[in-house]
Amino acid sequence: MKRNTIIFGTKKMEIQLFQIMLKCIAVLILLNLIFSSDLLAQEQTSNKKKDIDEIRLKLNDDGSHYLKLTILGQFWFRYNESNPGTTVLKEPTAQTFDIGIRRARFQFYGQLTDHTFFYFYFGQDNFNYLSPRKFTPFIQDALAEYKVKKRSEALIFGGGLSIIGGLSRFSQPQVANIMSMDIPLFTQSTFDLTDQAGRKLSMYARGQVGKLDYRLILSNPFPITTSGTILPTGNPTSSYSNFAQQGNHLQYQGLLIWNFFDRETHVVAYMPGTYYGKKKVLNLEAGFIEQKNATWSSPDGGQTVNYHPLNCWSVAVFYDAPLNKEKETALNAYLGYFDTHYGPGYLRYVGIMPPADGLTASAPYLAGSQGNAFPTFGTGHVIYSQFGYLLDKDLLGKNNGTLMPYATLQTASYDRLDKRMTVFDLGINWLINGNTSKLSLDYQNRPVYSLVANNLTRNASREGQLVLQYQFSF
Repeated sequence: MKRNTIIFGTKKMEIQLFQIMLKCIAVLILLNLIFSSDLLAQEQTSNKKKDIDEIRLKLNDDGSHYLKLTILGQFWFRYNESNPGTTVLKEPTAQTFDIGIRRARFQFYGQLTDHTFFYFYFGQDNFNYLSPRKFTPFIQDALAEYKVKKRSEALIFGGGLSIIGGLSRFSQPQVANIMSMDIPLFTQSTFDLTDQAGRKLSMYARGQVGKLDYRLILSNPFPITTSGTILPTGNPTSSYSNFAQQGNHLQYQGLLIWNFFDRETHVVAYMPGTYYGKKKVLNLEAGFIEQKNATWSSPDGGQTVNYHPLNCWSVAVFYDAPLNKEKETALNAYLGYFDTHYGPGYLRYVGIMPPADGLTASAPYLAGSQGNAFPTFGTGHVIYSQFGYLLDKDLLGKNNGTLMPYATLQTASYDRLDKRMTVFDLGINWLINGNTSKLSLDYQNRPVYSLVANNLTRNASREGQLVLQYQFSF
């Protein structure tokens, strides 16, 4: 059947999408009633003393030594127009609707002395109807830090399993505090190939000296042979690079940030995507990641093996500041340029929490391009930007929260693609109670590429994805 080049596809698909949007609106209304009544009850008892502000245990009189627990949940309700050739359990599927747990995490950390700090992150991501059952959480981060000087952020040493990275602020995100539906995944250069959900065994130094925020990292990446990915045996046979199955070399990373206005303070090393106007932040950022002989290829079908370095760097500007302090409106903006080098012709498709599991036999599409995937990682150049506007705090009535519409754009020129790859998102956050209770609606639009010989040619048609997410975080 000939595919329609209109974003939302056939009339039948438009009707299905309209029905889903009506259901999303119904959920919004229901949650509004629930939280409005809850907030009214809170207002009625506001004169009563609050027993617990957070899950925190003081270890000394002034509370500077403490233990703290936080919990995060993100739940997706998603309609997706499938990429061409997509199958679900061997059945051709033009569109899908799925329900999933994007993230379920527990964060436990504490300041044990004036100098020592520990951090554990435990949980699981990306669980939907195609996932293996018996949802199995795992330790995502486990690290310890030593602050050289009491009450000084100038020099902190740390080590363990950590997502701390050098390429970008989004390489080490505070996922409860991002403005858009999700992070730009391409900033986590080796995601789930030579790391564990972005985490690596690392030692690092970080700190803040005046307006300068810095972090220098030495990482011991995991071999790709332990990633769970099905790999070809023997030497590489393709002239396009992939991660090498022989040898293992250290990674070097660094990130420098200059704070022009307010300084970003970090209890942990991870960085938010927005402060919702609570700070006036203007930052200039530059970062890198490099590793010797990270990938390999062969120009003659496996007779000769060539090794290539991983070498990525970026420069970016980040702005987040209040506009009207009385109304608590704010502006958020980010613009970054990324040079990503993995070796000749490297390209990797990724789809978040995949809603499909295969392609039809002999389909002219690259392996792994089913469902909602698009060319996320590759050798080339990427520009990423985001823009959001936080509306009046009483926009929906007193104590009913407010809205923050946003847009993001990722546009890449990857060596293996014949034309530029551009993905955009348009969305809106309903901050029912800040990030503690947040509802988001996001529409993503992505390109489709066909495999012609060994080249990827961009199709005229594009596909879309609509996601309703509810987040709680406390």
